Amino acid sequence: MRYIFSTFLLFIFTTTVFSAELKIGIVDVNKILKEAPQTISANKKLEKEFGGRTEKLKAKVQVLQADEKKYQKEALTLSDDQKDKTEKSLQQRRIEIQRLERELREDMDIRRREEIGDLQEKINQTIDKIAADEKYDLILYNGIAYASENVDMTNQIIKALGGGASSATKNEDKKTSKELSKSKKDAAE
Repeated sequence: MRYIFSTFLLFIFTTTVFSAELKIGIVDVNKILKEAPQTISANKKLEKEFGGRTEKLKAKVQVLQADEKKYQKEALTLSDDQKDKTEKSLQQRRIEIQRLERELREDMDIRRREEIGDLQEKINQTIDKIAADEKYDLILYNGIAYASENVDMTNQIIKALGGGASSATKNEDKKTSKELSKSKKDAAE
């Protein structure tokens, strides 16, 4: 895979020598998945969808814990037969809670993957639109070790999806803009 990627990059860079200018963009999909407004709404949707089951599970866990504490306090006064029955009952309830927890987690993961799939579809459509509108020759995402801010178009994609850059990202952009301006001034001198 690295060989193919390296060959591809070598091909691109050698063609840039023969062509006028190649416009390349880089997209950090993980950042988009964290900051896009659709991610926030999907999380709220999932919370609402699974909130009831989560609360019921928490209530069962609390009841089980209370019963286990009660059993520990009363264990010395119970007969062997009562101890066995209580221990079996508590163990069955633990197993049932673990099963319910596993099912809930699996259902939530399936729904989360569905929501992320929908968002990735929107991300791809947005990237295609921006690439066509701004005449990009190549846009890469996933597996990029480093990309300068000149080619990073992640914030542009987030804005196109309807969200703004986070305040930390805005501060970083301002800081970088100042550094670039300073380095340009230093280079001019």
